[in-house]
Amino acid sequence: QVHLVESGGGLVQAGGSLRLSCAASGGTFSRYAMGWFRQAPGKEREFVAAISMSGIVTYYADSVKGRFTISRDNAKNTMYLQMNSLRPEDTAAYSCAAHLSRDWLAITPERYDCWGQGTQVTVSS
Repeated sequence: QVHLVESGGGLVQAGGSLRLSCAASGGTFSRYAMGWFRQAPGKEREFVAAISMSGIVTYYADSVKGRFTISRDNAKNTMYLQMNSLRPEDTAAYSCAAHLSRDWLAITPERYDCWGQGTQVTVSS
């Protein structure tokens, strides 16, 4: 299984931007479909975005559509989440995840096989 490590979280003011990275090792990264999830204190884990193995196809939660962009660089074994126009309600621990299912689109955590440890994003008002 692939090992995932997130980075790029931090504290930002509302309206600002952050770019999260998810570095993969120990597996063939291009075989995995990938996703980003987030979890705020006291809330369930929430789907954010997903990307196909090739990176050509993406899918977003309505809450982030138009503000966040998911991408990947298979040559660098890395996935990204560019977050613009951040809002206080985006505050959460963000985790990346990977799965090997042939059906690349997965919006529930149960579909994913591997998870990173998470990186905290805090948006101040």
